[in-house]
Amino acid sequence: MTSGDMKLTNITEEWAESVRRLHLEFSVISTTILTLATLMANFILLACIYRTRALCQETRYLLVANTLIADVLFLIFHLTTELCNATGVVISWIVCEMVIAVTATAYCSAILSITLMVVDTFAAVRWPLKYREFLPPARTHRILLGMWFFAATYPLTLVILMINGSKQSEEVKVCLVLIFLGFMEAKTDKSAVGNHFYFLVGAIVCAVLISYCYIRLYMVTKTQGIWQSRFSRARVTLLVHGVLLLLYFAPGFVFSVELILFHRKDIHLDLQVWISTINMSVLMLLPRVSAPYLYGLRYREIQESLKQLLFHSRRLSHITIS
Repeated sequence: MTSGDMKLTNITEEWAESVRRLHLEFSVISTTILTLATLMANFILLACIYRTRALCQETRYLLVANTLIADVLFLIFHLTTELCNATGVVISWIVCEMVIAVTATAYCSAILSITLMVVDTFAAVRWPLKYREFLPPARTHRILLGMWFFAATYPLTLVILMINGSKQSEEVKVCLVLIFLGFMEAKTDKSAVGNHFYFLVGAIVCAVLISYCYIRLYMVTKTQGIWQSRFSRARVTLLVHGVLLLLYFAPGFVFSVELILFHRKDIHLDLQVWISTINMSVLMLLPRVSAPYLYGLRYREIQESLKQLLFHSRRLSHITIS
C-alpha cells in the first residue's frame, strides 16, 4: 500500500470515528425522510409534465423538468452515500469516485438549469414574437444535452486523473466529495487551483447572467405596471427565483469554505465534520425540498395537469372498488 493510499485510509477512518463520537450518523434519518418525500413530489411533477403533450412543447416546462431530473439524480446518489457512511459500509474508492462524479454533475446541472430558466424568461419577455421560433423543443433538447455534457466534463476529468494515478483499488469507510477533492489537492497544488477556479468561475458566470437578465427584465417591464402591487405575480416570481437561487448556491460556497478548512491543521476535525454534516444533511436538501413546491406548483398548467392526474387516479380507484 502506498503512502498516499495509507493517508486516504487514515482520513476516512478518522472521519468515520468523529461521526460516531458526535452521534451524527443519526442525521441520516431526517435525510432519508426528506429525500423520499422530495423524490415522490418530483416524480409526480415529472409525470404531470411528460404526460401532457402541451407542456412537453414548452421550453420553460422542459427546463423545470430538467431541474427536477437533476435533483432526482442528486438525491438518489446523495442518499446512497449518506446511508453507506452512516452504516459504516466499506466501498471501493473507485466506486466512490464515480458516485461523487455523478452527484457533482447533477448538482451543477440543477444550477445551470435554473440559470437557463431565468434566461428563458428574459427571452420570452424581451422577444415575444420570435421566442417560439428561436427556442423550439428540438433546440431546447439539444441545449439541455450540451448542458449535461458541460456539467459532467470537469468531474469526470478528475475521476480519470484519480484512476490513472492510483494503482490499487483502495476501500474507504467514508465517501465524501470533500475528502475526494481534498485528497486531490493534497497531491498537487494544480488541482487546488483548478477546483476553486471551476467553482468560482461557474458561480460568477451564473450570477452575472442571472443579474443581467433580471435587471433588463425590470427595465423592459417597469412601465407596464406589473411591479406596482406588493404581491404582484412579477414580484412573487422574482422572490421565488431569488430564494431558490440562494438556496442552490449557498451549499457551494459553504463547500468552498470546507475545502479551505480541510487542509488547516489548527482546525479540529470535529468542527469540520459538523460543518460537513450540516451542509450535506440540511443545506444541500433545502433547495431540492423547496423546488417542487416553489417552482412546479406555481405554474397553472402544471397545477391543472396535477389535478387531472389525481382525479384520474381517484376515478380508477373508485371504479376498482365498485
